[in-house]
Amino acid sequence: MKKLSGLLFVGCIALTGCEGSTDGDLTPTPPTPDPTPPALSADVCYLMKTTKGDITLAIDLTNMPITGKNFKQYVDKSFYNGTLFHRTVNNFMIQGGGFTTGLKSKPADAPIKNEAAVGISNKRGTISMARTDDPNSATSQFFINVLDNPHLDASASNYGYAVFGKVVDGMDVADQISIVPTKSSGGFANTPVQEILINSVATTSCPAA
Repeated sequence: MKKLSGLLFVGCIALTGCEGSTDGDLTPTPPTPDPTPPALSADVCYLMKTTKGDITLAIDLTNMPITGKNFKQYVDKSFYNGTLFHRTVNNFMIQGGGFTTGLKSKPADAPIKNEAAVGISNKRGTISMARTDDPNSATSQFFINVLDNPHLDASASNYGYAVFGKVVDGMDVADQISIVPTKSSGGFANTPVQEILINSVATTSCPAA
């Protein structure tokens, strides 16, 4: 099991301005996760072009309406173009969508409600929202699981991290991103030594089922 210290699940060591902690995530009354979660729906697909190659994502707007729509809105206004995969952890995940070159924070929209209780698991190849210890703090940052990470799922004691889609092509690119050399610098940990840019994210055809 991977567990990272600090407020950022996969980003910063600093205690402010980051998203995504897995630590200190116990809450008095998290919602009960659905014991029979739905299968992910491929309602819209996006081609994410990065400096390491292309990744195709299928996003679920049916079962994850808040989270899926949130991601779609960022894509529709080209928010992710020019952002980084700013944190990569081998055998865990890769995170991006919040910083531009030089690790400059990109202003995001208001945070959204956590939908992890829908129950879709953080399995290899799924894409989920990063957040702080506040379960309803996710904005633009997301992560792609490169292994099954069930400890990130909603449970009786954990609000969990909301899965809202999956990689349908280019998982080999995500794997390559996860093993690049990294460094710790300026309040960030596990940051690629050579920046990995998301050049663009655009609508594409979903592969046939």
